[in-house]
Amino acid sequence: MAKVVAINISKEKGIPKEQIEKGTFVENFGLEGDAHAGDWHRQISLLGQESIDKIKALGMEELEAGNFAENITTEGITLYELPIGTRLKIGVTIQEVTQIGKECHQRCAIFHTVGDCVMPREGIFTRVIQGGLVLPGDTIEIIEEDR
Repeated sequence: MAKVVAINISKEKGIPKEQIEKGTFVENFGLEGDAHAGDWHRQISLLGQESIDKIKALGMEELEAGNFAENITTEGITLYELPIGTRLKIGVTIQEVTQIGKECHQRCAIFHTVGDCVMPREGIFTRVIQGGLVLPGDTIEIIEEDR
């Protein structure tokens, strides 16, 4: 069963996000209070705990949810294999996959430490179709795949 491990937020772009107890996701905007929220295609970023664990295994055991600047840390779903257009029910929200990975213009501290970073390959982005509250432990379901 796929689930939310953590909800993460930052007031500024370009810094790791901090874990919060719950997140309010706003339709066509993103996570309330997050620097990346807005009317664009990358409102929410997601990364799997499994991806984080790959980098931890390279010697960065101290990594935790939010260190890759992801809004939602997940478990039990291979995010980067989802086709663009897939709709996910995350807690009470509905989110649509808009982008898989991203170009890394400036190598982050994680890359410089271990020689790799998974976010550019395995992180995904969504836009909020239906807003609501999301909590760690909430389930994630694929409700529609665009193939």
